[in-house]
Amino acid sequence: MENETDQKHIYRQQSKVMKSDRYHRNRHKGCIIWLTGLSGSGKSSISFEIERLLFERNVSAYVLDGDNLRHGLNRDLGFSADDRRENIRRSAEAAKLFVDAGIITLLSLISPYRVDRDAARALFEAGDFIEVYVKCPLDVCEQRDPKGLYKKARTGEIREFTGISAPYEPPLQPEIVIQTDSQTLIESAEQIMQYLRTYQYLQD
Repeated sequence: MENETDQKHIYRQQSKVMKSDRYHRNRHKGCIIWLTGLSGSGKSSISFEIERLLFERNVSAYVLDGDNLRHGLNRDLGFSADDRRENIRRSAEAAKLFVDAGIITLLSLISPYRVDRDAARALFEAGDFIEVYVKCPLDVCEQRDPKGLYKKARTGEIREFTGISAPYEPPLQPEIVIQTDSQTLIESAEQIMQYLRTYQYLQD
């Protein structure tokens, strides 16, 4: 007997509220700002600062932080290449729902492999995916080590740690590059805010 949950019996439903309707009411576009970079590069700090700046402008914005997602939606995943891929897939699918709802969504995720980030980008319409490379030298990230993770990785307590025992593949053509070893938090956030204004994600 065929399973009623078989994929071929599942149909996508269409909302009566279009993206353009949400844009005109909210006065801003929904999009995903995908921040990728090494642990300690500043992804989360920048994400939450932008969320605050947007909130002050009455813009609907929300941060999907990689660590927070691993406490809930992705709590069953480890750090193997396959688990990282699934972590990114789930995170991207969740972000897509936020974007469809007209929310500027900030996703802070190491996301070390280009192929996985490219797969995430492919889920979104053109212009809806803004890749931000939070660039910071490994030695600077390791000096910061806000969570003590690099120290644990160096002693072998943490395996498959990006930058130490697992690779990180920098983006080749990101929309934005932020150099956090030379830019302040405010300067980094303002660079992204300026991009949103320049490309009319925000209405005046």
